[in-house]
Amino acid sequence: MSALEDFDALPALGEADLLGDWDGELVPTGHPGEKLLDGLRWAGKRLVSRDEVYPLICLDDAGERQVNAVMGEATIRMVEYRGVVTATMVYDKHPIFDSFRAVDADTVMGAMDRKGEDAPLLFCLRRRA
Repeated sequence: MSALEDFDALPALGEADLLGDWDGELVPTGHPGEKLLDGLRWAGKRLVSRDEVYPLICLDDAGERQVNAVMGEATIRMVEYRGVVTATMVYDKHPIFDSFRAVDADTVMGAMDRKGEDAPLLFCLRRRA
């Protein structure tokens, strides 16, 4: 089974399920965005409320988690993706949607869908303690 088929098999999430700080990890598929996120030292996401969302939390030179403003902010909305209405991060300034599915109570899988790309970038988030 492919990683995208794994994503499709997971259940939807509600907006409130995503609130909090998350550690992020890429699901390697060869997507060109993987190299970009590695270069930014992407470490996760922060979702404070449905209208206050920071898509890129990256590590600074000291290894501390910091908001990276390169992609701007986002909102959380319920959006249909791949036939399922699920919690989705909608970027404010870019044609990008991150749709989420539940792995368990503290782990989600995300699919970053960007206009003009053939396949999504896949990642997992684990809730920080």
